[in-house]
Amino acid sequence: MNNSIFIISKYFFYFSLIVLFILYLFPGSLIGYFMYGNLDTQPDLISNPLGTSINHLISFFYLSILGFMFRIYQEKFINSFSFLFLASIILEVLHYFIPNRAFELNDLYANSAGVVFAFIICNFLKRIIS
Repeated sequence: MNNSIFIISKYFFYFSLIVLFILYLFPGSLIGYFMYGNLDTQPDLISNPLGTSINHLISFFYLSILGFMFRIYQEKFINSFSFLFLASIILEVLHYFIPNRAFELNDLYANSAGVVFAFIICNFLKRIIS
């Protein structure tokens, strides 16, 4: 990978990680506020019977894919499976304590599934390429 592209992509991963932490730990929905002017409204990226849990799956899948791509080039804890999986659990559990947020078991499953799916896909692609 070109060194400048690698550096830019690495910062994009860290920026995405920080944005995800802010969105998760803010007391209310920042995205709902910007889209609808209401901190209590959670937007659906995709209409589905699970509600906003699909947002969680997509977010953690995206972040994990970025992290695992860099894991191939740099062994760091912040882009490891352990860190991303624990972060997916801890961030959702913290919703129990944050005002205007709610802990939901479906969201916890979706967070974890996003990390696991990304891990499986990256390992599969790594084996094919090697």
